[in-house]
Amino acid sequence: MRRLLSVPLLLACALLLPLSAAAQATLASSNTKARSLWDKAQSQVKDRNFDKAIETLTVLNQKFPSLGEPHVLRGSLLKAMGENRPAFEAYRDGLAKLPMDPGRATDYYTLGELAMSFGEYEIAAESYKRVLKSGPKGQRNAARAQRQLLNCEFAAKAMAAPIGVQPERLGAPLNTFRFQYFPALTADNRFLLFTGRPAADSGEDLFISRMNKDGSTGDPVSISPFINTPYNEGAGAISGDGKTLVFASCDRPNSVGNCDLYISRRTGNNWSKPLNLGRTVNSPEWDSQPTLSADGRTLYFTSTRRGGQGQEDIYVTTLDADGNWTPARNLGQPVNTAGKDMAPFIHASSTTLYYVTDGLVGMGGLDVFRCEQQAAGRWSEPINLGYPLNTHENEASLFITSDNRRGFCSRSRAAESGVRTERERPVELFGFEVPEQIRPRETSTYTQGRVFDAFTKKPIKADVQLYDLNTDELTQYVSSDAENGDYTVVLNEGRQYAMYAAADKYLMKSLSFDYSDKKNFDPLTLDIYLEPVRAGRSIVLNNLFFDTKQYELKPKSRTELNRLVGFMKQYPDVQVEVSGHTDDVGSDDDNLALSQNRAKSVYSYLVSQGVKAERLRFKGYGENKPLVANDSESHRQQNRRIELRIL
Repeated sequence: MRRLLSVPLLLACALLLPLSAAAQATLASSNTKARSLWDKAQSQVKDRNFDKAIETLTVLNQKFPSLGEPHVLRGSLLKAMGENRPAFEAYRDGLAKLPMDPGRATDYYTLGELAMSFGEYEIAAESYKRVLKSGPKGQRNAARAQRQLLNCEFAAKAMAAPIGVQPERLGAPLNTFRFQYFPALTADNRFLLFTGRPAADSGEDLFISRMNKDGSTGDPVSISPFINTPYNEGAGAISGDGKTLVFASCDRPNSVGNCDLYISRRTGNNWSKPLNLGRTVNSPEWDSQPTLSADGRTLYFTSTRRGGQGQEDIYVTTLDADGNWTPARNLGQPVNTAGKDMAPFIHASSTTLYYVTDGLVGMGGLDVFRCEQQAAGRWSEPINLGYPLNTHENEASLFITSDNRRGFCSRSRAAESGVRTERERPVELFGFEVPEQIRPRETSTYTQGRVFDAFTKKPIKADVQLYDLNTDELTQYVSSDAENGDYTVVLNEGRQYAMYAAADKYLMKSLSFDYSDKKNFDPLTLDIYLEPVRAGRSIVLNNLFFDTKQYELKPKSRTELNRLVGFMKQYPDVQVEVSGHTDDVGSDDDNLALSQNRAKSVYSYLVSQGVKAERLRFKGYGENKPLVANDSESHRQQNRRIELRIL
């Protein structure tokens, strides 16, 4: 079938320049049959009959295999039609038969680019060297050729020292669409979110598959009729607790740009109607490929908006104290480059960022890099993940589970018969065991459960906040589900945390997690019962710290102390007793004095922060009111405590 003329084919027509004297002599000295076939092919190209021209050139190649010119012309036509593999072979075979000629700098460059696209690094390197040897005639592509030579060198070393093993295609019931990509999992690894597309010309939708404990997966289902519409919905990001979803959708009414980011929140089993994130996040350009922090309060994404470092850049926005997204900010260098910087993935630990870029030395296309967050929000220099996670193909995206054990990515499948372009190649989901060298800086686990009213035992919506006790930094902020009370919070290995669950008209719940020794880092199931703010109700303050036999508060107690100050300001009419308790080690008198002094230390801090003294009292009970028997160190630790009791 005769194809319609395209812009690349118009460019191919421009290649029909008079042959060099050497080429003319070569064809003339062969025989009239060769010259006749060559002239016929030239005429067919001028008449835009490209299929016939390729047929004629193929005959010429077969009958006169020593001639290089027909191979090169056939390669240019095939490339213009999107037939890159046969184009590469034609350029390779043709240029190998011709002497080095500076006038062929463009052909050498074309062969180099084609060779890189198929991972033929030796041929690519030789071609780029010829470009550079071509002097002024190769100047236009010299910078690119020099850079690609660095990529060839890197690729050779990377393939000689692989990191990990090849990712494996995920089995049924996944990969049932022709295209599936952008995998993402919840922190507990129970739900896999991905974008699915039945055919190259069909729309994108978001799908969820439940991950079973035995490693099997459930059938993918549409995430929600409120989210999937006749418009494109794809490149979804889900928070660690599975309650916040951000995704890209294109050409919707009243959108800011051609593709915008939208947000939806889940209550119970239902997702809310998606809302456009607005002009503080979206731009008049293309905004897509989001990734969320575990608590859903920090959003990274890709944008082509003006003012960036290159073609596509990575941006970040956060939720402020009022629940509004801050103006999107370019991550800047060293993350963003002059090239394409895309498909960010922030690990559940929030300390390691992965993304793809072609702006750094790699395997030749879009490679996956990792960088770590440093002080003051800076990022370390990106590091290439190496081979085989990076290949000569353009890598699409990467996801690593919170425990750093399992990774997921999407890859193009080998071309099938009848597939003419890269766009038509099927894309599938793959999985792999994460090598130590590319793991995030910190491993994460999670605690999850439900929040209840301690009196009615009904689920309630509560704010659940996690603080790093060593820095007093709020690292996680989620809400329990209003219908079923469930929550999930992500914790990082090597940290000591204070966790608080709080709701209006309830006493806050204080919990402590110490993972600084890394001995036990398994997920926890922890239901939380909140006491109403009523006379006689009390809570244990689990994040106040003293040295043994001392009553001076340690610096890492400031998180809990400041929460207490906030509680007293929230309920200005409440009066409380700060109660001190000890275990049974030591004399009764010493324990009584110690408990009294520790309670007084808390009392004094509250007064120093503006809480009126008449609303407070303190008392030490020594070892007289144990919570449990003093028959083990863990039990004695429970009995050494400070309580807050409503008067």
